[in-house]
Amino acid sequence: MTKVFPFDYDQHDLPNGLRLITVPTGFPHIVSLYIVVNVGSRNEVEEGKSGFAHLFEHMMFRGTEKYSPERYDAVLKQAGAAQNAYTDDDLTAYHTTFTRGDLEEILEMEADRFQNLEYSEDVFRTESRAVLAEYNKDSAEPFHLLQEKLRELAFEKHPYQHTTMGFLRDIEKMPELFEFSRYFHKTFYRPENTTILLAGDLTVEDGRALVEKHWGSWQRGAGIPAVPAAPPLAGPKELRVDWPSETMPLLQIAYRTPAYTDSGRVSAALDILSYLYFSSTSALYEALVLKEQSCDVFFGSNSDHVDPYLYLITARLKDPTKLEDVKQRVAATIAAMQSELVEEKRLEVVKKHLRYAFAMRMDETEGIAGLLARYVALRRSPETINALYEQYAQVSAEDLRQVAREYFVEANRVTVELRHSA
Repeated sequence: MTKVFPFDYDQHDLPNGLRLITVPTGFPHIVSLYIVVNVGSRNEVEEGKSGFAHLFEHMMFRGTEKYSPERYDAVLKQAGAAQNAYTDDDLTAYHTTFTRGDLEEILEMEADRFQNLEYSEDVFRTESRAVLAEYNKDSAEPFHLLQEKLRELAFEKHPYQHTTMGFLRDIEKMPELFEFSRYFHKTFYRPENTTILLAGDLTVEDGRALVEKHWGSWQRGAGIPAVPAAPPLAGPKELRVDWPSETMPLLQIAYRTPAYTDSGRVSAALDILSYLYFSSTSALYEALVLKEQSCDVFFGSNSDHVDPYLYLITARLKDPTKLEDVKQRVAATIAAMQSELVEEKRLEVVKKHLRYAFAMRMDETEGIAGLLARYVALRRSPETINALYEQYAQVSAEDLRQVAREYFVEANRVTVELRHSA
């Protein structure tokens, strides 16, 4: 079968452990740079110190001796570059898209901030207070509280217990943890924990030469702290959350699922089950959202993670009296997943659709690099994309039923509902 990731790429490891993946896309003039650091909220293993991965998404823009924040912004503006960053459970990614002629200057500037970041205690305090303000803004959204409570209930010892933002109690203490911030940066922002993605109008030779020139002297770190294993869920667990003002009821039903794998069929089967039973093309969505209109939001999602995570079924109800009915309909759908065998013809149609939908997202340079970044955080190689889609091709109707029977069980279930308390 033709590989789903159609581009030739070069994967090169520098002596210091930094990995460079270069993808000449054939699209003219544009280059997209993603710097993927394998640090997210998953790595916040010390009690009372959650939220630092997200904090450093902010801190990394505070400048160096050579490039102040003002000079850094001026270089990007002069290049007409588009830039941003994001933090997730398993990664922090910094990305910039620019014209080919600015490649060396951008790589030099990024290498400088990754190796020579400088910030005072006053700057640290200012930025950590900005994170608190960001948390307070997000907390005005009911979905934010729903996610917090769900994770706290689903994970007792693993850092997935908190969202990427961190626990509020830890964010409030953050301004006093300047020395810990130095330790965090020194530990995780190291070449062996970082992958550079270069996609676009460039050659493998040019990319490798420039990265070796500007990033080759970056020193290895002393090792990454181990993440504790998550014990079995031992459910079912349920929680009712009160919201202080009028809001539409929210419901999340979650099941503990294994870590991402592309050497077996479980991750691929979970994606296919999502599409068949909980996507906008599913019978349940058609009934709840389109026909009966008891919900205005309904979906199921399998999120690939480095460690065991959760399969999430999410609903927002227009009719509060239908909450128990929606729960029962979800339970009935899961029972169907566990009992029926999907028709082979329908299964093949879904596989082709998922493959086609993925391919359609690779129609421009930044999109290609952005897709790769997510998979690089899991396996540090573009080849994991091809490996996963090979598993898609092999998934059978019996595989789907077996995965549903093994993981969508009461012992793996966590349910959280959020409603206004009159």
